[in-house]
Amino acid sequence: MKIGLTYDLQDWYLARGYTLEETAEFDRVDTIEGIESALASLGHETERVGNAFELVEALAAGRRWDMVFNIAEGLRGPGREALVPALLDAYRIPYTFSDPLVLALTLDKAACKRVVRDLGLPTPDFAVVREPADLAAVRLPFPLFAKPCTEGTGKGISGASRVETPEALREICLDLLSRFRQPVLVETYLPGREFTVGLAGTGSRARSLGCMEVVFLERAEAGAYTYLNKKDFENRVEYRPARCADARAAEELALAAWRGLGCRDAGRIDIRLDADGRPSFIEVNPLAGINPIISDLVILCGMNTISYQDLIGMIMDSARERLAGSPAC
Repeated sequence: MKIGLTYDLQDWYLARGYTLEETAEFDRVDTIEGIESALASLGHETERVGNAFELVEALAAGRRWDMVFNIAEGLRGPGREALVPALLDAYRIPYTFSDPLVLALTLDKAACKRVVRDLGLPTPDFAVVREPADLAAVRLPFPLFAKPCTEGTGKGISGASRVETPEALREICLDLLSRFRQPVLVETYLPGREFTVGLAGTGSRARSLGCMEVVFLERAEAGAYTYLNKKDFENRVEYRPARCADARAAEELALAAWRGLGCRDAGRIDIRLDADGRPSFIEVNPLAGINPIISDLVILCGMNTISYQDLIGMIMDSARERLAGSPAC
C-alpha cells in the first residue's frame, strides 16, 4: 500500500516561533523515521505529508494515498486532533486511529468523563471552571486536582495541581485560565497507584497490550504524572510492568472505556486507584505517542515482548479490518 504520513513535526513549529511548551505534544523527526522504517519492513511504500496546513496543500495538488497513517495532534482549539481525520473523510481517504468525533470528544477531558460516567464506569467526581466566578460552585471535598480541560502531555499539570484548600484551588485555577485560555477541570484527587494501559484494536476486537505502573521517584514532583515528570522521566519516574490483581482490574476498566468511547486501532488509557484501592478512569489518549524509544505505549509494549514493528503492524491490521467491514472511511 502507498501510505501517507500526517504528523506535527516539532521543528517545523519551532522554526516559526512557537515555544517548546506550545509544541510539547508534537513529534520529533526520529518518530517519523521510526514509523517509516516499520511500515517499509511491512512492505508498504510511505510518503511524508506533514501537518494540516501541508495536507491541505497536498490534497489541493491532487496527491492521494491508499491510507494515511495519522498522528497529527493539531495546533489550535478543542477540535485540533479531529482536523486531519475530518479532511481525510471529506476526500474519502482511509486513515489509522480514531475518527473526528472520538478525537474531539476525548480531547475535552470533562466531556469525555461525562460519557465514561454515562457508560457506568468509575471516574472521579469533577467540576468545570470556565471563569473565576465558577469557583464558588465547586462543592467537591478536598484534596482536589486541577488541570486544563483540553491539553495533553501533562501540559499545565505540576506539583501545584493537587490542592487542599479553597485558596490554593483559586490560585491554580486563575493561573491555568490565564495561561491556557480554556476551562479548567477540577476533580477529586485519587491517592492510589497510577497505571497506564496499552490497547490495540477496535470494538469487539480490541484488547489490552499490557499494563504499566508509573512510580514516582524522589526527584519527581509529588502525586501526579506532571509535565516535568514526563519530560524528565529518566530521572523522575520508574516504569514497572504490572500484572497484579490491581493491574488486571485496571485493564478491564480501560478496555470497557476504550470500547464504550469508540476508540480505534491503538492508544493508551490512564487509570488511578482511589483511597479504597478501586480503579478509576482518568483520561484516554487515542493518539498516543509512538516514538520508538521514549513513548509510554512503546515502552509498555516492550515490557510485554511486543516490538515496535509489531505495534505498527497491529495498528495497520486493525485499520484494514474495520475498513474491510465498512463502506465509509
